[in-house]
Amino acid sequence: MRIDQLNSTASQLASEVSSQKTGQSAQLDSGDRATLSSGSSSVDSLVSTALSFPEVRQNLVDSLRLSVTSGQYEIDPGKIASSMLDEHA
Repeated sequence: MRIDQLNSTASQLASEVSSQKTGQSAQLDSGDRATLSSGSSSVDSLVSTALSFPEVRQNLVDSLRLSVTSGQYEIDPGKIASSMLDEHA
């Protein structure tokens, strides 16, 4: 699970949408014409939905904490190593 990448991706998407809107309004001021498609509002909607979710899914954190403290959480070092190698390949 890559929470940090998900949050940074949502933030980047929001920044890109914002900069596109700023760039388009600048074009309008210089006499150029821009037409926004319905796709822009869809992206805005998706970005706001993504950003409305909490950064920490507390129910999953609590479940994992309970598993670790009770000794029921088992790790597979081979699987972890394989995933690390796959990520950097």
